[in-house]
Amino acid sequence: CEVDCASCKLICSSTSSSEHHSLSGSVASSATSSATSSASPSASSGSSSPSSSSSTGGAPKNSHTSIYPTPSTPSSKPSTPTIPKAPTPSSSTPSTSTPTSPSSPTPSTSSPPHSSNAGSRKRAKCNNKKYGQCYNQEHVCPANCPTSCQVDCVTCKPVCNCDYLGALCQDPRFIGGDGIIFYFHGKKDKDFCLVTDPNLHINAHFIGKRNANMGRDFTWVQSIGVLFDNHRLFLGAKKTSVWDNANDRLSLAFNGEPIYLEETVGSQWSSTSTPLVTITRTSITNDLIVEVQGKLKVTAKVVPITDEGSRVHNYGITDEDRFTHLDLGFKFLSLTGKVDGVLGKIYANDYVSRVNTRLLMLVMGGEREYASSSIFATDCLAS
Repeated sequence: CEVDCASCKLICSSTSSSEHHSLSGSVASSATSSATSSASPSASSGSSSPSSSSSTGGAPKNSHTSIYPTPSTPSSKPSTPTIPKAPTPSSSTPSTSTPTSPSSPTPSTSSPPHSSNAGSRKRAKCNNKKYGQCYNQEHVCPANCPTSCQVDCVTCKPVCNCDYLGALCQDPRFIGGDGIIFYFHGKKDKDFCLVTDPNLHINAHFIGKRNANMGRDFTWVQSIGVLFDNHRLFLGAKKTSVWDNANDRLSLAFNGEPIYLEETVGSQWSSTSTPLVTITRTSITNDLIVEVQGKLKVTAKVVPITDEGSRVHNYGITDEDRFTHLDLGFKFLSLTGKVDGVLGKIYANDYVSRVNTRLLMLVMGGEREYASSSIFATDCLAS
């Protein structure tokens, strides 16, 4: 648009931009020439024809000088074209108004999810006073194991219980002393030898459920029996229908006598015999550490099969039986080179892995070799 100086109104441009610039460029010269030249009749008659021709957008070049002689005042009115300059700052002001304000909420919205996730995870500490710089420091469990981790006092970092060497978790998934992950399925309602050594023997009782579409059972370790120096230690998970972590489902016994632990973090039971046996709660319920002085350390946690886990793996578990089982971690302190067992043989001096490492899921056989008659029997063929 442009300003019609005669009516002092904005109108849509009907002339080309080049004509508009030529008109504005000749304003000064035409104004001065009109002041010195006399107004001829032809000029007055020409002043009407250019107005009509300019409306059609076809004004001749010689008519440019005859447009301005009639209004000699446009020299003062060109100050009015400053009006269009007012909208131009206003068009720039929206860009500077407040588009920057949306940038401030974005950083604040990203932080709460992380803090909430961290708040829902369990915290663990280094309980070994020998590591003074790490002792009693609190760490948040990693996201992939939010409720089951421990602090490696050497590195002073939290590590998932099932990621340690010597771990036995899930259905049953082992991590041997060589770091290789493998599975040993066994059979439901049967006992198998995990470790057999001259002065240490560990059996595991397997529970499970038959899948009609598979040639084997889904299995988990429900309990373990540990024999050493004529002593017998039992750790088990009680059968549960509806799972509630607030209810303790651990079953403990030493030499046939039940062990009762107060349901507080850090509560401890100790044997009066040698070697010293200590059992310490690491959570209010369902989570503890067992230490047999000079022989081994065991972490044990009772866990159920969840609805999500049952759906993903097609277990077919219901509230009738949650198949509560143990997630275990073993640390051996005095094995001999002749140790054997599903887990123990990996620590033997002459061990050569029979696991097919080309498979995505490494499965170890030997059910007949490691089968035991009961939880405290030492009659497996490998013994």
